[in-house]
This record gives sequence, structure tokens and C-alpha cells, in this order.
Amino acid sequence: MANTHRSVRRATLLASAVAVLGLLTGCGNGSDSSNTASTPETLPGTAGPATGTSTPASVSPTTTQPSATPEVPETPGTPSSSAPAEQTRPATSTRCHTSELRASVGRVNPGAGQRNYPIVLTNTSSGTCTVRGYPGAAFVDASGKQLGPDPKRSEGSPTTVTLAPGSSAWAGLSYSSPEISGARTATPDALLVTPPDERDPLKVAWTAGEVPVGGNESSVWLSVFSPGTGA
Repeated sequence: MANTHRSVRRATLLASAVAVLGLLTGCGNGSDSSNTASTPETLPGTAGPATGTSTPASVSPTTTQPSATPEVPETPGTPSSSAPAEQTRPATSTRCHTSELRASVGRVNPGAGQRNYPIVLTNTSSGTCTVRGYPGAAFVDASGKQLGPDPKRSEGSPTTVTLAPGSSAWAGLSYSSPEISGARTATPDALLVTPPDERDPLKVAWTAGEVPVGGNESSVWLSVFSPGTGA
């Protein structure tokens, strides 16, 4: 009987101890739960909280915003839009070039043992040009070989002759009649005429017969250009 009472008492004490231990454990869990709710755990790599001084990610603080009207750099040699470009007036006339002229020989004007011919230059271009001074001239045969010496220049005062399109200027070509002078003669195939200050000649067929090329009084003379055709 005594052993039975002891066993019951031990069981009662053991149950009481378990109850007290469970009460203590429940109180400890309540305290830990409260602390976890008030202070969240920070994990590595988590961004910090946003503040009012942070710069938005879409705008960089070093980016320069473009102005309302972008400046356009000027191209060298291009006039500024703020000042009108200067107008360059074309020259009213320039020297006539060989390519702008046509040469011809007018009718003979005989007198006192002389033969005189006008060498005529006509402006065939669409612009105005000028001639001044003496022409160049040379008689040549069919092969292009010059006959006789270069002509000489008679005294004269050169003037500038302005040629509008279609206008002409003339210079005199003179020599003594071979029948009178007795000079040695040849019959040219053409007369080469070079405009003043030009190098390229114009070829004109020669149909006026013999010309002096050597001997007595065989010189050929040229005069300065004058307006017109010399007719």
C-alpha cells in the first residue's frame, strides 16, 4: 500500500513540473515575437531606404540639357545670315580672245603704187569684248610655211576698240605693188591673223594674188585697229 502512494505522488510532481516548464516556454516565445516585428532583418545587397534628397535614376546630374534653339556652326566661306552677301558685278568688257572672233580681209584700196587691205575682226561671241593695238599677220603657202619676213608696224596711237556682239574692228595691211617695186613675189594660200595679245591665229584664205616676199621694197606694213570694217 505504501508503494502505491509513493508512485502517485511522483506522477503528480512530474506533471506539475511539465506544466510549469510549458508556461515558461510560452512566455519566452511571446517576447521574441514582439522584437522581430519591430526590427526587420537587413539582408546583404538590399538597397537602402529612399530619401527626399536622392536623384532620380532617369536624370543624370552631369547631363547638360540642350537649349531651345541649337547653334549652327558657320561654314567657312559662307556669309552670315545676319548680313547680306556682297554682289560682285561682272566686268563690262574683257579682251577678245581668238575663239570669240572671226577674221576676214576686205576689198583692196589701191593708191599711189600701194595695195591696201583691211584686216577685219568680228566679235562672234554673245558678250562684249575689246581689241587694242596691232594684229599679227603672216602669209603662208599650202603647207603652212611662212612666205617672206614678218610685217612691220606703221606709226600709230593704239586705242581700245569695244566690240559688242556682231561688231567689227579693222587694221590696215599695206605693201608696194610688185609690178612697180620689182620685188620678188609669191602667191600665198592663206593669211594668218593673230588678234592683239593672243597666241592662236585665225586662217583667212588669200585670193588677191602675188605679194612681195623679198628684194626691193618688199616690206608689208600693219596699222593699229580702228572701229568698223574699213570699207
